[in-house]
Amino acid sequence: MGHLFARPEPREVFADLVEGLLSDLGRKNGWTMADRAGHATPHRIQKFLGEASWDADALLSEVQDYIDTRLGDEQATLVLDDTQVIKKGTRSVGVAHQHCGSTGDVRNCQVMVMLTYAAEAGHTFYDRRLYLPAAWAGDLPRRRDAGVPEEVGFATKPGLGIAMLQAALARKVPFAWVAADADYGKDPALRAFLHAHAVSYVLAVPVTLPLAGPPGKPRQPAVTCAGDLPHYAAGRDQWERRSQGEGSKGQRYYDWTWFEVALPGQDPAEGFAHHLLIRRSTAKKQHAGGRIDFEYAYFLVHHRGEAALPEAVRRAGVRWKIEENNETAKQITGLGHYQVRRWNSWHRHVTCSMLALAFLTVQRAHHPEPEPDAVPHETPEQADEAGKARQPEEGSPCR
Repeated sequence: MGHLFARPEPREVFADLVEGLLSDLGRKNGWTMADRAGHATPHRIQKFLGEASWDADALLSEVQDYIDTRLGDEQATLVLDDTQVIKKGTRSVGVAHQHCGSTGDVRNCQVMVMLTYAAEAGHTFYDRRLYLPAAWAGDLPRRRDAGVPEEVGFATKPGLGIAMLQAALARKVPFAWVAADADYGKDPALRAFLHAHAVSYVLAVPVTLPLAGPPGKPRQPAVTCAGDLPHYAAGRDQWERRSQGEGSKGQRYYDWTWFEVALPGQDPAEGFAHHLLIRRSTAKKQHAGGRIDFEYAYFLVHHRGEAALPEAVRRAGVRWKIEENNETAKQITGLGHYQVRRWNSWHRHVTCSMLALAFLTVQRAHHPEPEPDAVPHETPEQADEAGKARQPEEGSPCR
């Protein structure tokens, strides 16, 4: 990718930086990667990220071309989610007291909205957007200090997701479905965008999402509908036990059912239908207040007529691939290890981290680790023969 840089100096530092992100360093910031590369100070890496003349979006396009070529799959899933990086102070671009998913509370952090490309061969980040809180968007002095472009205004996290999906469609990225959690599934603008472009999706939704259904039942809001549907399904024995995918402890099995529903004010695309997919725990659990009952989760599915429940369940499970990317990128390719404050340098570091993750994903896809050699099972006769072969010859020293 040396053609992205007009001079040899930034090309050399780029190589040092990416090698550092791919290395086994524990922390991957300017100081540690400079030391690994033999630089006397982190100045060259800091200048490369902050002042050198190169375009992070041009690098992103190269990363996307690489993913399209090496992992491209017409049946892939695009997955939306956001992740946070805890930061101190108030000057780092976009930093604010806001919800931090990794800790489950409000922290001083930056929020990045990410798009993962999940194919059969592997999954990796495909695009990124930095979330700029409303307080930042309207603070001209702070925007100017952080180098935020004038054309960048406030956008919701789902709005940033729409921008990335729009860019993916413009690139004609091969994919079949979109998946996201309830923070995105409840957003009507995101759903409307996917309907307008006839995109299949499985979006987690809150129990309060207004729906109408199931067939044969009075039209009612989802807060009641969601309460009725599990019992309605159970009475008709409509649950199927299926795995949502493999987790750290093996296959994640749940009971599933679905019904066609209507989304008031938002019709599906032509030739598509809406289903409410319901996930139920396989055993009852104790809830707050001592109540013992099943746990439920709800997904809105927008699909062509030929889609079936097993496919919807599988796509719902693919959403966890972005969680794996978040964890891997933070632990291995330095996604959150940056020590930069400005808009350009943030995008440069994150895009380089995405390149490193994409490279590792492609290498693993095309050069998988060999399976451990299986230990052959010996017959008693083979064991006897092997034992005789190991016996020392008469007169020879025992070993």
